[in-house]
Amino acid sequence: MRVEDLMTKKVFTVEPQDMIDRVFFLIHYEKVRHLPVVEKGKVVGIVSDRDLYKALGPKSNSNSIAAEGKTELHVLPKKVTHIMHRGVITVQMDTYASKAAELMAENRIGALPVIDKQNKLVGILSATDILRVFAKIEHANEKRVEKIAANAKH
Repeated sequence: MRVEDLMTKKVFTVEPQDMIDRVFFLIHYEKVRHLPVVEKGKVVGIVSDRDLYKALGPKSNSNSIAAEGKTELHVLPKKVTHIMHRGVITVQMDTYASKAAELMAENRIGALPVIDKQNKLVGILSATDILRVFAKIEHANEKRVEKIAANAKH
């Protein structure tokens, strides 16, 4: 199985000069946890929901945003470039899914931007994408074992 079989093709991105309130909006309203940072079509970093929460200040003045109707978080006037991770690990579409999963586990990261041969972003592979397929494969295996056991009793 290859990365292209599992990846999400609709990817929300930000640019280094975007303000972090854009990150807040995408994470909360588009329900994403990882945002590749793109400049001139090339991946130059990544921002996660954890990076955003580290950058948020305590509840205070008019720069606060209501999150899910009850919590107020102070969004500091920072740019994405100040909170993004540089040197992001990427994979290509033809990378084996097992290799991508290994990279994620070894580097303790939750997502890998997927790039083409020209280093252009074409998708994102998350730990959730991998777990979804693992669960489907494992479920099918469990059903097969149950069926063999049932047939062995007859």
